[in-house]
Amino acid sequence: MIGTRLLIHDGSIVDGSGGAPFRGSVVVEGTRIAAVLPEGAPVPSDLERIDAAGRALCPGFIDVHTHSDLSPFVEPWMDSALRQGITTVVVGNCGASPWPVAGAPEMAVLTGVEPASIPATWPGFGAYLAAVDACHPALNVAALVGHGAVRQEILGTERRPPDPAELGRMRSVVREAMADGAAGLSTGLVYIPGMYANTDEIVALAEETSRHSGVYASHIRGEGVLLFDSVREAIEIGRRAGVPTHVSHLKLEGAGVWGRGTELLELLDRAREDGHDTTADQYPYTAWESELWSLLPPWAPPEALTEVLADPSERDRLEHAVAEGEPGWQSSIDGVGWDRIIVSTHSGDASTQGRSIADIARERGTDPFDAATALLVADRDTGVIGHAMREEDVRQICARNDVLVASDSTAMSPAGPLGAAPVHPRTYGTFPRVLGPYVREGVLSLTAAVRKMTALPAERFGLVGRGTIAAGSFADLVLLDPSRVADRAGFGAPHAFPDGIDLVMVGGATAWSAAQGNGERVGRTLKRGGSPTA
Repeated sequence: MIGTRLLIHDGSIVDGSGGAPFRGSVVVEGTRIAAVLPEGAPVPSDLERIDAAGRALCPGFIDVHTHSDLSPFVEPWMDSALRQGITTVVVGNCGASPWPVAGAPEMAVLTGVEPASIPATWPGFGAYLAAVDACHPALNVAALVGHGAVRQEILGTERRPPDPAELGRMRSVVREAMADGAAGLSTGLVYIPGMYANTDEIVALAEETSRHSGVYASHIRGEGVLLFDSVREAIEIGRRAGVPTHVSHLKLEGAGVWGRGTELLELLDRAREDGHDTTADQYPYTAWESELWSLLPPWAPPEALTEVLADPSERDRLEHAVAEGEPGWQSSIDGVGWDRIIVSTHSGDASTQGRSIADIARERGTDPFDAATALLVADRDTGVIGHAMREEDVRQICARNDVLVASDSTAMSPAGPLGAAPVHPRTYGTFPRVLGPYVREGVLSLTAAVRKMTALPAERFGLVGRGTIAAGSFADLVLLDPSRVADRAGFGAPHAFPDGIDLVMVGGATAWSAAQGNGERVGRTLKRGGSPTA
């Protein structure tokens, strides 16, 4: 429990700094690390003792890209994250945040929470943080403010730029969120309504984060044939706004960009050489997960789909756009194919789940475009998984020290209200997959992997006192066995906890252990550059 003085004895300490692991012990007093003792140093004998037995002792992992905004309200143990060794999640990604618009169209889909379960709109960003604290989540929560939510608050889903007065109101909303402790601004430029924003609009809002040393995190406009232009836009936005740029879930999606990892990573290098602070994050899988409607171009939103399909010329235009893209908008099918787009959730016909759009079309005696649009008409929130990346590219990106590890998932439990739904295996396996197979197969070292999960994300998102094992740091700690740690979740059976994670501590309390299961829920919301909110 909090307040306990304890000794974690004889671990191989991977302290998050990037330095070589060393044998030693850690003294925890209350919520913080009191001392780090090298091997051979005298250790207190009057403390509760945990024997690490040479296993790796690491700072708690920080998942910088999640959609766990509402998880504390429905599944506060957040087990799928906790049991990976994650002690802090960053929410508010992809332009979606529960404030200022609770129930923004993308929020329920991205979190997996039914709209009816979303609390009423909070009076401010700080009120949302306070509501999370009241849930006593197992993990710490840091939050971005979502551009899509801000835009919907002022413009709804209108497809136009804001006028000067509206832009001023949008800036005011972002300013309020930053003053209340937001870590920065996020965008989701393939989602409604974020896709309707131009670069200048986003720059103006990102400028509001600079006064608070915030970050601009972006799900960019395209991750296939538009990838390079989209990364350049993200860098330009950060540079013009005077804030660091962070590219979300960096990937090479589709045959048109496969094998171009070196060229992609050079964009990050050149930005830094030019003096602009630029990083990215990645999940270590060859498939993305999103909504089927995200495959539609901006001029054909899902609410207008029936009307578009009823007009033969508009239907033909839509079919061509979905298959091949249009200027300024990329197709998710081009270079991938309908046989690699798998239905993950569909409320109208459960038999479609786990099957490709191409297979469903063959069964129905129609073409894949008609099958896909029929699924959307029946269920606007149809979810899909697209197997659009190559393992070689994923590994090349993962090997980079400046690409952080992130799950792009919603924290849940197999036994909880979100646990019945099919999900991407990254929900349960992201961090162990990097720490286990990727480290053991030589993609990167254990030291580099831990640094990408701890000290670097703490620095990027302004989480003071997190991410390192050092005297005075918060006692967010993970004990793991490098020889055993591995992901067990797969696309066929995604709700599977990993192996090799033996102990997770949050703020000096045991949140989970292999010996005793769940412990205490003492996570708190974290403000950028400061301590917990209380």
